[in-house]
Amino acid sequence: MLLQRIGHFFYRSRIPILPKLCNALIRFIHNSAVFSESKIGKGTTFAYGGIGVVIHKRSVIGEHCIIGSNVTLGGKSQSQGVPTIGNGCFIATGAKILGDVRIGNNCVIGANAVVVSDIPNNCMAAGVPAQIIKRDIEPKDYY
Repeated sequence: MLLQRIGHFFYRSRIPILPKLCNALIRFIHNSAVFSESKIGKGTTFAYGGIGVVIHKRSVIGEHCIIGSNVTLGGKSQSQGVPTIGNGCFIATGAKILGDVRIGNNCVIGANAVVVSDIPNNCMAAGVPAQIIKRDIEPKDYY
């Protein structure tokens, strides 16, 4: 996260080469693609150092989220939209969130779920494709 935050600072400051250097270091050290251009809120952490995590450059992640290893937040072919993740979400290992999808605040996305549609606030989703399996949850009970 530190490298991403440093790269994001340089990106917002319009310093052209340093964000790319941070992106390369993230790929080399953590074997992940977390770009400096993506907006990641305060307090968000990556489990296991973010190994295998892929986050689209235009993705937005809220504050105080936990993202497991091998998670992908990306677009779908022939679609310009990318995922937006709310605050306080837990995205378990191997989950894929694809396309113009909005994940509400305080949601839990199950391991290896493939999310292709919006998930409202305080819900748990799992499966392929992901479906809401529980509503009005307290996410802290699940991680």
